[in-house]
Amino acid sequence: MPVVVIQLIYLLACQTFRWLAPLARSDASKDTEILMLRHQLAIARRAQPRPRFSWSDRAVMAALLRIVSKQRRTQVALLVSPRSVLRWHARLIAWKWAYPSRRPGRPPKPEALRQLVVRLARENPGWGYRRIHGELLGLGRDVAASTIWSILKQAGIDPSPRRVDCSWAAFLKAQASAIVATDLCHIDTVFLRRWIVPFFIDHGTRQVHIAGITRHPTGPWITQQARNYLMDLGDHAKSIKFLIRDRGAYFTDNFDAVFHAIGVHVLPTLPRVPRMNAIAERWIGSRRREATDRILITGERHLRLVVSEYTDHYNQHRPHRTLGQRAPDRLTEPEPPTATDNTRVLRRDRLGGLIHEYTQVA
Repeated sequence: MPVVVIQLIYLLACQTFRWLAPLARSDASKDTEILMLRHQLAIARRAQPRPRFSWSDRAVMAALLRIVSKQRRTQVALLVSPRSVLRWHARLIAWKWAYPSRRPGRPPKPEALRQLVVRLARENPGWGYRRIHGELLGLGRDVAASTIWSILKQAGIDPSPRRVDCSWAAFLKAQASAIVATDLCHIDTVFLRRWIVPFFIDHGTRQVHIAGITRHPTGPWITQQARNYLMDLGDHAKSIKFLIRDRGAYFTDNFDAVFHAIGVHVLPTLPRVPRMNAIAERWIGSRRREATDRILITGERHLRLVVSEYTDHYNQHRPHRTLGQRAPDRLTEPEPPTATDNTRVLRRDRLGGLIHEYTQVA
C-alpha cells in the first residue's frame, strides 16, 4: 500500500511540473506551436482519403519546425516525420539546380525596338524586312535582318507583297497629292445680283484657293486666274499631274494650255456627272451651309470679306476626316498637347460669331 501511494504522489508531481512548464516558455514558442497544430488540423480536415501536403504546406511546416525546439518536436503530435522534412529539402535543392534560370537561346529584344519594327511595317506595306533593316540602321539601331524577320513573324505580319493595299481607296489616296480640281460657284446678294467665285482645291491637302470674284466670268479672265494660281504655288506647281474641271464654256483652250505647259493633264468631267468633281462640289456645299446661306450679302466688298474669312477658317482650323481630323494648313504641325483639368478653352469668333474656333491654353 505505501508503494502505491508513493507512485501516485510521483505521478501527480510529474503532471504538475508538466503543467507548470509552459509558464516558463516564451509567448513566441507557444504561438509557433499553436500555429503548427492549427495548420496540421486544416490539412487533416481536407476532403481527401489521405491528407496531402502542397508546396505551400511544406514551406509553412518546414519554417515552423525550424522555430520549435528539438525537445518539443518529439512531444508534439506531427503529421510528418523528420525524414519527410529532409526529403522535401532535398527535392527543393534538386529543383533549384535543375530548373532553367532563363529561357534557352538569345535574350529577347527590347520592347521599344519591337514596337518600332511593327510600326514601320504597318505604316509602309511595301517594305520587306530588309528594307526595314536598312531604315533602322539609318536610325542608329544595329540589329540583324533575321531579327526583324523574326519580330514580324511573331507579330503576325505577312511579307510585303501580301500587305500591299491594292484597293481603289488606296489607289485614289496615293494619287490625290497630284490632283487639283477647279470649279465656279455663284452667290446671290440681297439685291439679287449674282457673283461668280472660281476656286481651286487640292485633293491631297484639301486646301482651297480663291481665284477671284466677278459678275462676268469670261474665258480670258478665267485663264488669267489660272496663271495667277500657278504663280502663287511656285515650285509646288510641278507636283500637279492632273486637273479636273467641268465642261463650261469659260474653260477655253487657252485655259488648258496654261496647265499643259507645265505637264498637267486636264480631265474634263462628263456631262451631268457632278460626282466626277465631288471634292470641289463638296466644298461648295460646305461653304453654303456654314456661311453664305446664313448671311445676307450686300455687295462685292461684303462678299469678298465673307468668302475670305470662310476660306481662312476652312484652311486653318476646320477639321477634315480625310486628314485625320486636322486642318489643311496644320498637316505638318505636331499634335496638340493632351488637355488636363487646368487647361482652358478659348473661343474665337469669325463672321460676327457665325463661326466659332476653339483653342486650348494651359
